[in-house]
Amino acid sequence: MAQLEKTETPIIFAPKTFQFDKDALDESNLKDNPIELFTEWFNEAKECPTEKLPEAITFSSAELPSGKVSSRVLLFKELDQRGFTIYSNWGTSGKAHDIKSNPYGAINFFWKDLQRQVRIEGPAEYVNRETSERYFNTRPRGSKIGAWSSPQSQVIKNRGELDELNKENTERFEGSKDNEIPCPEYWGGLRIVPLIIEFWQGRPSRLHDRFLYTRESENDPWKVERIAP
Repeated sequence: MAQLEKTETPIIFAPKTFQFDKDALDESNLKDNPIELFTEWFNEAKECPTEKLPEAITFSSAELPSGKVSSRVLLFKELDQRGFTIYSNWGTSGKAHDIKSNPYGAINFFWKDLQRQVRIEGPAEYVNRETSERYFNTRPRGSKIGAWSSPQSQVIKNRGELDELNKENTERFEGSKDNEIPCPEYWGGLRIVPLIIEFWQGRPSRLHDRFLYTRESENDPWKVERIAP
């Protein structure tokens, strides 16, 4: 006799969902270059008073050969015609380990109150040292010292160990002006050069509008298609 499958009872029920009904996206809204459309959407997110952190992204990477995927929330900082740049510790962090084995990344923006997502995928490259130092010099003093103090993603005994490291570096740079605190060698920018950019606009009954821009390489023209939700 076949054994009956057990019915699993959820421990937590997700809250009741709502309808996406704020806007629509159709062919007339599109641009030949998706960077232009992204810039338009990002500016609208910055101007929306209820989108408190429009630059927040989910950054995903995957280690090879295991294929294990990991994601974390970071802050998007710069966009140029080549791609999307984030800044972080690329020495000891888990994402640094992933990128070394698999230089490909994915970024996801979600603007809840505009009911929009932008999904980006492509090869990853480090920006040059001059660019990293330029951005590092715009950071608050505490963030600069913090970059020197945190052995990111490494095991530490307790909060006291981190505080002690920060204290040591605060004293180390005590006589330095803010612009004299150097950028650590392991810290800098990583650019995702997009080969895929998807624009997602929420619609009622989960029949969302989705447009996918794709290209084979950085120098190829963009192809755009509507895809089903």
